[in-house]
Amino acid sequence: MRFIVISVLIGVFFFTSCFSGFQNKKKDSKILTHVVLCWLKNEGNFEERNKIIEMTESFIKIPSVLDARAGGPIMSDRSIVDDSFDVGIVVEVADEKGLSEYLEHPIHQKAKKEILIPLVKRVLVYDFAK
Repeated sequence: MRFIVISVLIGVFFFTSCFSGFQNKKKDSKILTHVVLCWLKNEGNFEERNKIIEMTESFIKIPSVLDARAGGPIMSDRSIVDDSFDVGIVVEVADEKGLSEYLEHPIHQKAKKEILIPLVKRVLVYDFAK
C-alpha cells in the first residue's frame, strides 16, 4: 500500500512538473498573429465560406505555421463590433521570417490564386506580435 501511494505521488509530481514546464515555454514563446478578414463576392454564401475555411486548414502543413483556423463572424449588436465580413482567418507563426515563409509557400500561393482571388472582393489584414 505504501509503495502504491509513493508511486502515485511521484507520478503526480512528474506530471505536474512536465505540464508546468510546457505552460511556461508556451507562455514565454513569441507568436506573430496574421489576421485576415474576407468579404465574399457572393456575400453570405456558405459553400464559398466553407471552401475558405477548408483551405485555411491546409495551411497547418506549411512548416512555419504554428496554428491556422478560420470561421464566420459572430453577429453582434455592439457598435464597436464589425461583423460585416464573411470569413475570418487566423494564422500563427513564430516571427516575421515565419510569416514570409508562410506567404511565399506554394500551399498559400495556390490557395490565394485558386480560392481567395476568385471568391473574395475585399480583404483586410492585421499582423501583430506578442
